[in-house]
Amino acid sequence: MDLMTHQAWLVRFYRSRQWYQYSPFIRLNFLTEEVGELSRAIRAIEIGRDHPGEADRTPADLTANLEEELGDVLDQVLILSHKFNVSPERLLAASEQKLRARFDESAT
Repeated sequence: MDLMTHQAWLVRFYRSRQWYQYSPFIRLNFLTEEVGELSRAIRAIEIGRDHPGEADRTPADLTANLEEELGDVLDQVLILSHKFNVSPERLLAASEQKLRARFDESAT
């Protein structure tokens, strides 16, 4: 599945649940929440979690959680980009252009 197809599906899904109408400012708070959950997933992989209320997790469980949280962050970015009428392809192109302009690629 490509990003545009997923974004279109995501917007339809959010609208069907009455989640799309939240303002970009509120949506940014959801993104922040998801980044926090991603941070926790990465911490669990990198340094572990020493928390008495949590059971030990297998490497496969940790990877599955990481993928889920990365997807949640991506979904929030896609919803925000749709609200501002910026296509995912445009985001990718702008990111690449910025990095190419900023860094000398001949060194890599």
